[in-house]
Amino acid sequence: MASSSKEVLEVAGREVTVTNPDKVYFPKSGRTKLDVVRYYIAVADGALRGAGGRPMALKRYVNGIEGEAFFQKRAPEKRPDWIETAQLRYPSGRTAEEVVLRDAAQLAWVVNLGCLELHTHSVLAEDVDHPDELRIDLDPVPGVPWSQVVDVALVARDVLADHGLIGWPKTSGSRGFHVYARIHPNWTFAEVRRAAEGFAREVARRAPEIATGAWWKEERHGVFVDYNQNAKDHTTASGYSVRPSEEARVSMPLTWDEVPGCDPAAYTMESVQDRLETGTDAWAGIEDSRGDLTALLELAATHRKQAPAKKGTGRRAPSMPLIEIARAATKDEALEGLERWKARHPAVWPLLEPADVLVDSMRGINSLWTRIRLNLVHVPEADRPAQEPLEVDYDPFAKWKELQARGEIPARWRRPADDA
Repeated sequence: MASSSKEVLEVAGREVTVTNPDKVYFPKSGRTKLDVVRYYIAVADGALRGAGGRPMALKRYVNGIEGEAFFQKRAPEKRPDWIETAQLRYPSGRTAEEVVLRDAAQLAWVVNLGCLELHTHSVLAEDVDHPDELRIDLDPVPGVPWSQVVDVALVARDVLADHGLIGWPKTSGSRGFHVYARIHPNWTFAEVRRAAEGFAREVARRAPEIATGAWWKEERHGVFVDYNQNAKDHTTASGYSVRPSEEARVSMPLTWDEVPGCDPAAYTMESVQDRLETGTDAWAGIEDSRGDLTALLELAATHRKQAPAKKGTGRRAPSMPLIEIARAATKDEALEGLERWKARHPAVWPLLEPADVLVDSMRGINSLWTRIRLNLVHVPEADRPAQEPLEVDYDPFAKWKELQARGEIPARWRRPADDA
């Protein structure tokens, strides 16, 4: 049971109350909420270099990493008057006042809400329509070794440099890798995403054996250069974000000299604090590195002329033999469904390769859900199981549909109160 105590910290000249400071966020190691708050205060300069001044979605782990996380776009209505917000308009037409961090006190206040990660948009609060950051997420398919991720990151650095941009690398804190480039806020989201797509195609052209820009997951190999992180409604975990792993890994900003030998497991809450006590932030010069997107946009136009996008004639027909196994509220439930499917098809499972198991984290109204599909491309056609009823058939929009059917469409989707 969570403690009902409070602890008041003096941060950046303000008093920040940490509720339930002894609540355990990392069960195996015993790291608590207060440990996480103190970590962010210790690394505040670096964390704010990446997340400061940007609207952010709140990804809240109010019951620690083993509880259900949920996204909250809107700033809580009850908040101190010193918490800044900025209004964003989403493709749906709805708007939201999102939190903007400027100092360590605001950072600590957000972490007290249960935010392990700092999920920021690629814009500054002063101009929410023009990104000032190009973001590339290098996402390896299952079975790809870390050394290959690093190799693709180095190719990404060279492509950016060849087009007048400086790449800033960091581990994702998970299996992947991030490369950001600061740009002048002169382009729209659509233009930035188009430049990122051209960039992805160029990385795949230079390293076709280890990198791909293929959009459809079942068609990927090696490391996917994910350009869609530049879409208007997307957020990514910024530098120094704590990730929901038992080791409390951190998304770690690095220098390019460190990248070839880096080990993402080496960067934890504790080791990162030690590193900053004895050195400087690897991204200390990022504010002075803004570049021009023109060359990348020209590159994107060239790639589109060489290989124009295919025009669809309706709902896409998958190019691979896919079957769906589960749609579940939690990853554990989805994986349990996969185990039941495996038990019924013991001769098929050994034929699948790691990349054939497609586990997708999907966003619902304000929470994540999990979908599992299988690519049967490595199974002889005569032995491929047909699509069966889903092992778990969760509808993340069921409540919303029910309200719509009754004509009760709320102005905003509210989540029940929690005890963060």
